[in-house]
Amino acid sequence: MVYDVIIIGGGPAGLAAGIYAKRALMNSLLIEKVGIGGQIIKTHMLENYPGFPEISGMELMQKMEEHVNKFELEIKFTEVLQIKDGGSVKTVVTSDGEIKTKTVIIATGTHPKSLGIPGEQEFMGKGVSTCATCDGFFFTGKDVALVGGGDSAIVEALFLTKMVNKVYVLHRREELRAEKINQEKAFKNPKIEFIWNSNLIAIKGNDTVEKAVVKNKLTEEITELSVGGVFMYVGIIPNTDFVDADKDETGFIITKPDLSTSLPGVFCAGDCRTTLIRQVATAVGDGALAAVSAEKYLAEQE
Repeated sequence: MVYDVIIIGGGPAGLAAGIYAKRALMNSLLIEKVGIGGQIIKTHMLENYPGFPEISGMELMQKMEEHVNKFELEIKFTEVLQIKDGGSVKTVVTSDGEIKTKTVIIATGTHPKSLGIPGEQEFMGKGVSTCATCDGFFFTGKDVALVGGGDSAIVEALFLTKMVNKVYVLHRREELRAEKINQEKAFKNPKIEFIWNSNLIAIKGNDTVEKAVVKNKLTEEITELSVGGVFMYVGIIPNTDFVDADKDETGFIITKPDLSTSLPGVFCAGDCRTTLIRQVATAVGDGALAAVSAEKYLAEQE
């Protein structure tokens, strides 16, 4: 069998692409490595997705999955290792074998970046976490550190204040990059203390995290914070190693206005492409556009 389109990734962009592809009566397959939902399922609350003034990432993705299931989109759980460009027919190489398709939509998203500091990997799952929504409960009543200054960092810092005693927000600059409304909430929250112009340089402990070692960039002073946990929100890395399309210096796939890539018949949607903003709303729009562009590409090939 040769599919009309294979969608790689089961987050918001991939699911939106799946809906549009099935509505266009394209013979479609969605491949997901781990589970439907993507990184957004780790977000405890969204307040900027139209139609839902407040909804958790998990609940929103459950609704999207239900929507996809209505169209009976075929879903296969396996890892994509490579895309072979064979002209009019591409070969998607997976852990379970090769699958043929006329077009591909890459919607593989990103994964959290690590700092590479002493103690980070040693204490991962033992006090170090990249998901406050998943692990926050285990730190009830404790002091914790959170590294980062973007949207994810500040939203999750606010979430943590519901259960922890105190959140030290460590940021390497002297101003945040998060949405202004979330900045205001954080600045007003008595449980959040900001430590500016500072880097986390080590994490210490015995069986679990006990200290966060912080260095001020301006004074070079080193201090140790007594904390029971450290939450890392220091950036993202695109999941694009398996494809040889043109990318920027950090690995994000470069796309044209129709979301086509440097590989004919291969499109890219969502957080793994070069874009000014990475939000659920934009990922969904990307998925829709990528599917429509793939359909148009097929029509032009006939």
